[in-house]
Amino acid sequence: MSVTTKPFFSYEKITATADYIRQQTSHQPKIGLILGSGLSPLAEEIEPADYVPYDDIPNFPVSGVVGHAGRLVIGELAGKTVLVMQGRSHFYEGYSMQHITLPVRAMKLLGIETLVVTNAAGGINSNFTAGDLMLINDHINMVGFGGSNPLSGPNLAEFGPRFPSMTRAYDRDLKALARRVATEQDITIQEGVYMSLGGPTFETPAEIRFFETIGVDAVGMSTVPEVIVANHAGMRVLGISSITNVAIRNPDSDEETTHQEVLDTGKIIVPKLIKLLKGILTEI
Repeated sequence: MSVTTKPFFSYEKITATADYIRQQTSHQPKIGLILGSGLSPLAEEIEPADYVPYDDIPNFPVSGVVGHAGRLVIGELAGKTVLVMQGRSHFYEGYSMQHITLPVRAMKLLGIETLVVTNAAGGINSNFTAGDLMLINDHINMVGFGGSNPLSGPNLAEFGPRFPSMTRAYDRDLKALARRVATEQDITIQEGVYMSLGGPTFETPAEIRFFETIGVDAVGMSTVPEVIVANHAGMRVLGISSITNVAIRNPDSDEETTHQEVLDTGKIIVPKLIKLLKGILTEI
């Protein structure tokens, strides 16, 4: 897949993206969901649904990663009108940070007030096992340490301030709701700090040990850029990671992390995640 990207998108370009999406549906969603690797089946429960392929949307990034369907699904889920990204694009595919987060800004212009982000993540916390769900309570933007922040470049004041706070990047009330729904549904949910890396390589054992030292509970290659942009735009954010594999700390281990493992474990997690998300959506 050939990638065409830009380091910056104007307000007019983002407006054109939102306008096109608005013309493809009669629904008026207030809740957006971004589904990670292997988690697309949730979107199949939306009805009546309008489908908008990413390829057709002006300026939209298109993912070439297996497990990402590459379309918007807009309709009703658990009694709420939602806009679901069935798959996302990633920094490692060659897109700029501005480009992979353009969909979130388009959501804002479409009237989305609450964003639910999911991802497939590797478990760093030794108490986690493959198949767990983790409520994200904070994150570390490792890619941003090198200057690749989605808010770099001219600030678009139409969305938010030049220097937004990230103290409460994940909404306290939504986290409390997720905990309560998990308890009511007898779903065990872990909680912790998610770190976003650039990818596409999986982590070395030395990196895993370093991440553990600095307080990371799960690691992945997405999510944080979208969360930063959503916060900048004043959206409420809830984040949930599917722990699809556990960290390998020994470089002499015969074990190996693969994308197929991520997809296979994701299939096992999906029913539990769907149940939890539908319970949360019902009460938002």
